[in-house]
Amino acid sequence: MPHIRRTQHLGLAGMLVIAVAFTALQLTAVTGRASPDSKNYLSYALSLSGESRAEAGRRAIAYSCESGQRAPLDTIPWTSRKPAGETEAQCVRRLTDSVAYWTRNGNTSGMTAPFANQRFMAIFEARPGYPLFLVPFVTAFGAVWGLWLAGLLVALAGAVCVLLTLRAAGASRRAGLAGAALYLALPTGTVAMNPLSDGLSLALGTVVVLGCTLLLRERPSDTSGAGAGRGAEAAGTRTRAGRRAEAAGPRVGAGRWADAAGTRTGAALVVGGLALMFLVRYSQALLLAAALAGVLAARAAWSHRKGRRSTPVLRAAGLCALLAALVYAGAHLLSWPMGQDSAQDLLTHHYQRPDRPDPWPEFFARERVFWWAWLKRQATYPFLPVLLALSVLALGKRRSAVLPVAVGAGAAGLLNQAGHPNLDQLLGHRLIVFVWLLPVLAVPLLLDRSRPGGSSPLPAQPKKVGGGQRDGTVRVVQQAGEGA
Repeated sequence: MPHIRRTQHLGLAGMLVIAVAFTALQLTAVTGRASPDSKNYLSYALSLSGESRAEAGRRAIAYSCESGQRAPLDTIPWTSRKPAGETEAQCVRRLTDSVAYWTRNGNTSGMTAPFANQRFMAIFEARPGYPLFLVPFVTAFGAVWGLWLAGLLVALAGAVCVLLTLRAAGASRRAGLAGAALYLALPTGTVAMNPLSDGLSLALGTVVVLGCTLLLRERPSDTSGAGAGRGAEAAGTRTRAGRRAEAAGPRVGAGRWADAAGTRTGAALVVGGLALMFLVRYSQALLLAAALAGVLAARAAWSHRKGRRSTPVLRAAGLCALLAALVYAGAHLLSWPMGQDSAQDLLTHHYQRPDRPDPWPEFFARERVFWWAWLKRQATYPFLPVLLALSVLALGKRRSAVLPVAVGAGAAGLLNQAGHPNLDQLLGHRLIVFVWLLPVLAVPLLLDRSRPGGSSPLPAQPKKVGGGQRDGTVRVVQQAGEGA
């Protein structure tokens, strides 16, 4: 028991050190993170907290313009924001005039301040989850510290989910902590801290990933078999207690929680995570559910062809497919903006020009331009390609329940970026941020030793001694299989 407690304390201490280091780094830039969309979410949250629409708009303008005067965040990696070319007073005047103009031109309803035409602002009206999440923070701490604390909570929650996911997949404590550190150090951590809905959507995405991993992993079971069971009965109470102590040793903390969590817990996390994502950023929820369904269905087909058990993977794929259909139907029933609206938004500069009769030829032309520029950017700064190459190496060398889930999450990031082929986002990471979950979840697995045949070892069978038996060495499952 003292060994178990020490191991638990080491895991908690490691996560605490990571969290403290990340928090200290973020304290160097409490503000200066606002993007043009931040004021929309902030004004929505302030309206929900009881402010009038006019006062919410005024406070959101003040926050946005003050943040825009901050220098580029050299202390925070992965930021590409440039300082505004106007003074704070000029920014306030410009946005105040814009609010007055759009109010005169019919934008007089809704929770967000009228920073643009009503059709564009409807995009943010359809994302109530993030403003609702912000309400207690901005009410208690004000805009600057409230948004910073909300971002910090979101970032750390995502890192903890990554740690739990890797431990649920059977990875070591070292690999789990490495995954949490990677999550905070890579653009996933930066995006989580930004005052935008992308960070909360990403954190909920890690909840979905954790749920899918629990659905795919094999449940710990009595692997002793019938003959070994009879030998165990003959060995008596002392032997059974010894086996339990040995089995409990390596699986502590997050690992033991994963052993106790069943498929119901996994399904609840998937359903709950996607349901909350629907309110925060429904388009990303749809893409994540669809991508997971597609990747897991392909994995189930591959497993079936290889003669392996595919039922758990197929069930997880079916659940994700059902939830994707429900997300799409819910957005349609609520008349929220869909794919056609997104294409028109891009091509008409936020609906300020007439709609294109057929937007898709021009939209796909933008796709080709964007992805060619993106590939050239990756060739010049190949950090992501290197991490993806390491992820492919992990895919080839490890069998883990988390790997197909990580691939599905990464595919969701690519799909989300494909839906917004805007060259203004070429240097940013927020739209494609889910693709970084692949290295976050895959690369840490390289820290663990691979197991022969790619499967988890079973306990050794008891050795026979004369007419009786004595216990063999019991090895504990450290890396759960996929159930596939």
